[in-house]
Amino acid sequence: MILKTLITLCCLSIGTMYTHAQNMEFLTNKVIAHRGAWKAAPHPQNSLASLQEAIDLGCEGSEFDVWMTADGILVANHDADHKGMLIEETSYAELLEAPLSNGEKIPTIEAYLRHGMTQHQTRLIFEIKPSGISKDRGREIAEKSVKLVKELGAERWVDYITFDYDIGLKVLEIDPQANVAYLSGDKSPAELKEDGFFGFDYNINKLKEKPEWISEAQSLGLTINSWTVNKEEDMRWLLDQDVDFITTDEPEKLFELMRNMK
Repeated sequence: MILKTLITLCCLSIGTMYTHAQNMEFLTNKVIAHRGAWKAAPHPQNSLASLQEAIDLGCEGSEFDVWMTADGILVANHDADHKGMLIEETSYAELLEAPLSNGEKIPTIEAYLRHGMTQHQTRLIFEIKPSGISKDRGREIAEKSVKLVKELGAERWVDYITFDYDIGLKVLEIDPQANVAYLSGDKSPAELKEDGFFGFDYNINKLKEKPEWISEAQSLGLTINSWTVNKEEDMRWLLDQDVDFITTDEPEKLFELMRNMK
């Protein structure tokens, strides 16, 4: 009887572990919400509400933009300024005096990551913005970003993107296993592969100008993303190219298009 009970408990434990493992599977549907899902709802861009909306929609990823305040706090905001205050020259306490339109405070990256880690379906696309102060500060932001991700145990959730090549290289120096994609469009797939990048995330116009980079990246095992894709004709073109991801302000439209194309 005791042996039977132990076997039953063991089976239940294994079943629980298996269920948890299943729940850790991230979605793979190509849809990346640009600054969260903010347009149709609407929510403030880069807010926790826009992140949650992207999660609720079932997006594969939700992109957010990372800056560092004058007192060293990493925050999510698209522009270099928040309501007229230059983030890099302003303390976090001062930024808190100007809430977002929905009443949220400008989120710290720690709060953003912690919120994203409450689920296991939508990846967090961590864009490290180039510093307007210096290249050294940009590399410092990269260091602080990777350190925070590691401290929180968020590596599984996070893919990095950046317009600053040196920032991307710094992330890879600190964490060679990190997924890092480049945004600026001035590096070939071969160059990215040689330097250890995960892939590229180029503007739709750059990919139309150099469509051969798509097949070259695929042959090298690099991922392909494109931004910011809001026109149906561009979405269709990228889907026909079988790119890995599409970053859009209108994830609802992209989901509908993909359903109709099946």
